[in-house]
Amino acid sequence: MTPAIDVRGLRKSYGKKIVLDDVDLAVSAGTVTALLGPNGAGKTTAVHILSTLLRPDGGTAFVNGCDVVRDQDGVRAVIGLTGQFSAVDKLLTGEENLLLMARLRHLGAKQSKTRVAELLEQFNLVDAARKPLATYSGGMQRRLDLAMTLVQAPRVIFLDEPTTGLDPRSRHTMWEIVRRLVAEGTTVLLTTQQLEEADQLADRIAVLDGGHIVAEGTPDELKRLVPGGHIRLRFSDANTLDSASGLLDGSVRDDAGLALSVPSDGGVGRLRSVLDRLEAAHLEVADLSIHTPDLDDVFFALTGGRVGSKGMTS
Repeated sequence: MTPAIDVRGLRKSYGKKIVLDDVDLAVSAGTVTALLGPNGAGKTTAVHILSTLLRPDGGTAFVNGCDVVRDQDGVRAVIGLTGQFSAVDKLLTGEENLLLMARLRHLGAKQSKTRVAELLEQFNLVDAARKPLATYSGGMQRRLDLAMTLVQAPRVIFLDEPTTGLDPRSRHTMWEIVRRLVAEGTTVLLTTQQLEEADQLADRIAVLDGGHIVAEGTPDELKRLVPGGHIRLRFSDANTLDSASGLLDGSVRDDAGLALSVPSDGGVGRLRSVLDRLEAAHLEVADLSIHTPDLDDVFFALTGGRVGSKGMTS
């Protein structure tokens, strides 16, 4: 199947500064791909090229089969973009903002009114629809911003750090909205500095650093790229712990907890191998758990340690 977003050899420079250098990226229809990287990695530049706000210096990029350079109108007809900063007009009410966007999209008076009513309901903004935006919380303004992006039901949506500055409740509300859109068939390319956000939402993650895609895969695949994964085995007595420790090379003992930590890549094969060896030796495991590195560990490894526990810094 043709990807909803298909990028090949994309390049962009500002003077002598290379921002994107031979970037390849494919996003399947009806999925979420998160584009992650430190500040200045080129995430927003990539989104601006894909949404026709910038021209690339080289390479090709297609959105829903439309070339972002040769068919900009075709691209704009099928996309929605929610940028890092709210694009709402604070002199208008929520309803007026949506009606303005509907008119800009040439929906017509009757269709505009119907679509606006649907979006106000969908984004839980009915009660605040006719209130000035000065009374809206940050989360409400962000929901309105996304609602405006969806006026014409785009097939592909670019979300450039959509939850920056939101409190945890508002952030989770936005996540649920994104999940609902994808369940309805919308394709989403998400840039974020929130590692938890990528882990929660993304089907696939592409890590952008130094102008290159340095890793790509599902969240679980990326977590298996870095060391630190292990299987923790707990036993009922010290004798069984001693026997298991001698049997499993590379294991680390926790005598107080009657437990062993056995290195693992997180795969089923490694787990099966460990359990088979214990079973053959007639050693019974009281409890086990599988531990894999989290996305913080992944980004420390892939971006030179420029990732913090809550996000990324330059």
